[in-house]
Amino acid sequence: MSHWTAADMPDLKGRVALVTGANSGLGLETTRALAAKGAHVIMACRNQEKGAQVQDSLEKSIAGASLELAELDLASLASIRALAEHFQADHKQLDLLFNNAGVMAIPFRKTQDGFEWQFGTNYLGHFALTGLLLPTLLVTPQSRVISTSSVAHRTGKIEFDNLNGERSYSRWSAYGRSKLANFMFALELQRRLKRAGADTISVAAHPGFSNTSLQSTSVSEAGATLERLMYMAYGGQSAATGALPQLYAATAPYIYGGEYIGPDGLFGMTGYPKKVRGIKPAYDEQVAAKLWDASVEMTGVNYAALRSKVQEKS
Repeated sequence: MSHWTAADMPDLKGRVALVTGANSGLGLETTRALAAKGAHVIMACRNQEKGAQVQDSLEKSIAGASLELAELDLASLASIRALAEHFQADHKQLDLLFNNAGVMAIPFRKTQDGFEWQFGTNYLGHFALTGLLLPTLLVTPQSRVISTSSVAHRTGKIEFDNLNGERSYSRWSAYGRSKLANFMFALELQRRLKRAGADTISVAAHPGFSNTSLQSTSVSEAGATLERLMYMAYGGQSAATGALPQLYAATAPYIYGGEYIGPDGLFGMTGYPKKVRGIKPAYDEQVAAKLWDASVEMTGVNYAALRSKVQEKS
């Protein structure tokens, strides 16, 4: 039985991709694979110094690599709006948007906009970014939005009276909530795109248990060490293999929108990409619609381009 790998990706010359968190982990490996296939990749990174180093390294190792560094802090709505504005001034197409960046299991803190950091960065930041880039996505034929979830979405609960973790906070529960929200957003976005008759599709993916920089974001060095030991004990996989599900979601044929792509191994922890299922609550359309409305209120990003598309259709 043959397994899908990055070598199976089509030629991407002429395509434009934007990858959040492109300077490390899954984002770096996704950028590497896209660049190797000829795509122009916007590396949206918070740490510009590290991003520039990674860009230089990739340009030296990949012949003809077409890379562009952009500043993006997903914990700041102002930064997200600035990136979207600059992108749309410079680019007329966006074929692939990878909502990839994230933090994992950190102590309670708030973003400068007052959001719990994990929910704000992992979910709300990408919700806002996607909405602001949607006009370009909608005019790009067969564009795709790929949102990165996690096996940890299985532990998540959408509690509307505690989205910001102010009533109670557990770092792992908050992480699960953010990743469940990512998953539900991908599905709800697909429903809305389909109702609008849009050519753009939305897909969710998860990397399984992969060795990325997320293992270093724990509450303490001892905690981070424990997570790295768990990775070794449970046979985790490389970041390059962990990136395959989102690359598959972005480039494989027979992806129509609304799929969830993850590793094919035991419990979805390791392996090669295939279509998988999430937990039942992730498919609750009423909760997803309510979460969407709450996200619009929190971020101020109202997906006007999508509403216009619906009006055009009617």
